[in-house]
Amino acid sequence: MKHWSLIFVATVAIASSSNAVVALSPPIEPLSWDEAHVKAEKLVKQMSLEQIASITKGSGLFTGQCVGNSGGTTHPDFPSLCLADGPLGVRGSPFSSAFAAGITAAASFDKDAIRQRGIDMGAEFRGKGANVQLGPSMNIARNARAGRNWEAFGEDPYLSGVAAAETIHGIQSQGVIATAKHFIGNEQETNRNTESSVIDDRTLHEVYLWPFARSVEAGVGTVMCSYNKLNGTYACENDYALNHILKKELGFRGWVHSDWLATHSTTKAINNGLDMTMPGGILYFGSALERAVKHGDIDYSRARDMAQRIVAAWYKMRQDKDYPAVRMNVNTASKDPGVNVQEDHKKSIREMGAAATVLLRNNNNVLPLDTSSIKKIAIIGGDADSSRDNNTSSMVQIGGQGTLIQGGGSGSSNVPYIVSPLDAITSRADAFDIDVASSKSDILKHKAAETAKDADVAIVFAQLYAEEAFDVTSLKLKTDGLIEVVADANNNTIVVIHSGNAVLMPWADHPNIKGILWAGMPGQETGNSLADVLFGAVNPSGRLPITFAKQASDYPSDISWKLEFEYDEKLLVGYRWFDAKDIKPQFEFGFGLSYTTFEYKDLHVHVEKNTTSNVTAKMQITNTGSRDGAEVTQLYLAFPEYVHEPPKVLRGFEKVFLKKGHTANVTFELTKTELSVWDVKKQKWVVPSGDYEVLIGASSRDIRLHETFTL
Repeated sequence: MKHWSLIFVATVAIASSSNAVVALSPPIEPLSWDEAHVKAEKLVKQMSLEQIASITKGSGLFTGQCVGNSGGTTHPDFPSLCLADGPLGVRGSPFSSAFAAGITAAASFDKDAIRQRGIDMGAEFRGKGANVQLGPSMNIARNARAGRNWEAFGEDPYLSGVAAAETIHGIQSQGVIATAKHFIGNEQETNRNTESSVIDDRTLHEVYLWPFARSVEAGVGTVMCSYNKLNGTYACENDYALNHILKKELGFRGWVHSDWLATHSTTKAINNGLDMTMPGGILYFGSALERAVKHGDIDYSRARDMAQRIVAAWYKMRQDKDYPAVRMNVNTASKDPGVNVQEDHKKSIREMGAAATVLLRNNNNVLPLDTSSIKKIAIIGGDADSSRDNNTSSMVQIGGQGTLIQGGGSGSSNVPYIVSPLDAITSRADAFDIDVASSKSDILKHKAAETAKDADVAIVFAQLYAEEAFDVTSLKLKTDGLIEVVADANNNTIVVIHSGNAVLMPWADHPNIKGILWAGMPGQETGNSLADVLFGAVNPSGRLPITFAKQASDYPSDISWKLEFEYDEKLLVGYRWFDAKDIKPQFEFGFGLSYTTFEYKDLHVHVEKNTTSNVTAKMQITNTGSRDGAEVTQLYLAFPEYVHEPPKVLRGFEKVFLKKGHTANVTFELTKTELSVWDVKKQKWVVPSGDYEVLIGASSRDIRLHETFTL
């Protein structure tokens, strides 16, 4: 969506007891698409062409409580639908929560936690009366510098598909319509309104379509088409993408709406699959649709299909019964004090932030912090602190101002407060009579060194900000020099990075840097989440959803300034490229350390009889260390060589919590979906015959068990 940050810049008071608090509704069971379409067809048959044109036209650009609204009708009655940002929480409305970003949720590798995040977000959107949550995002992190990588779920299609589906199930359990975006080929922000992503058919299906396919299977109500062109045609008027693939091949039965200002035509867009335009495209819909139908350029049946898809999604989520009125309260001049939808979501936000924190290095067991021997901790860097006054706080976070909890643009959310790392660590240290000294400047290196030199541990904070409409200029941290100065001054230095992108670490081999953590963009409870990990209340179990390279040139692609460019690495996205080219990364996809150790054993692979498409892999995992903790067991699949797949692809993961000394059985089910490749000639998914290999590991490069099977 367009970068409309200025719409929502406002100052509001933090939620207080005077604000109405919305009680959570019980989960709803969505109708089946068949049931929903029966109801929708009956209602739409009563609509005139003018009414159909109304509900397919978006309005509200720069105005109103919602970022977009569809039109409503009377006789028959159908409401104006409120579409609201964004993928990590309600944007531009006070008294709502700032959840962890998509990339952070993916780093948890925790299906239950990801679904709970969706449930909590859905509850807040419902409480605000928003009919549609404009998320989740699920574009693949093809480019390490892409400005919106933080909104989505990383570089792997399988992980992205699981995270997207779990998020959608969570959101829609609250009766809110989720949006799968941005369809398709929107993997950079540079020239996003004019560039053409040239993607071959196999790559499109196996990589970039994968999470959208899982979203359709999850019953997603809407799909947002993207700004860019796909193979020369705008995504929002691309017959192959919208009609052939999305609606016919995937069987999507909800509606497709444009991104804001992404509609470029009337007849072409509608005939090629666009069902609703959002603000900025009103000249192409509304009366233009009516004229096109009357002139015979668009069949009346197609116009009714557009309306029926919209109404069916509304019925599917049971929004026809007792759905709350819109109370986004973006107008701070209003006497309405606002509706508080935060409930106790701060608890799950804190838990997600801790579960997604990735421990990348822990030399000499510098972590968890030994509270019995440490007398002084030095906290260094502006990212450790919050620049905000939490008594009268801005509703949006501006890049570079204090600790980074989310990126910028339409993917961001309201920020009710921020628990900074400095405050949380200081509070925890006080409980153990540990002194905390801080240097908040990223520029005054001499002060940082002076603060760090006599501390038992020095923790340096760094960030890489990203936002919609702009790709990241460099993967280098502006604070690389600060990190090195602190490491020179203190032989127990820990580096904490907040970012939604991979970063380069030229200081990684410094002998005094004993610990490195990647904390992603964890939301409003960032400090508490991190302190839980640093002090050992939570055993880290996050894993990297993206590859951290040693140098930028190691990545398979970069941001292109061309108006037409090929995805010429094809299937070799992320870790697949590093494996195929035998390039050693700084930290590989799926990597993350723990405060305990795990043993993998007894892998058995069974092929079901009388079928060629169902395989079961079973193994055992034992916590052999001294602490309780969770391990993310990952299944990678190597296809028969003649198929020309990457060396291995992720096809399963399970996060298993084990008390020390305990053992658990882990089972992976490989269905036709996981075992298939896209056959371009046959235009269908096929399960190749031949020898496969199951590889079970703790990361894409830490393979512990393997076994072959034949189909």
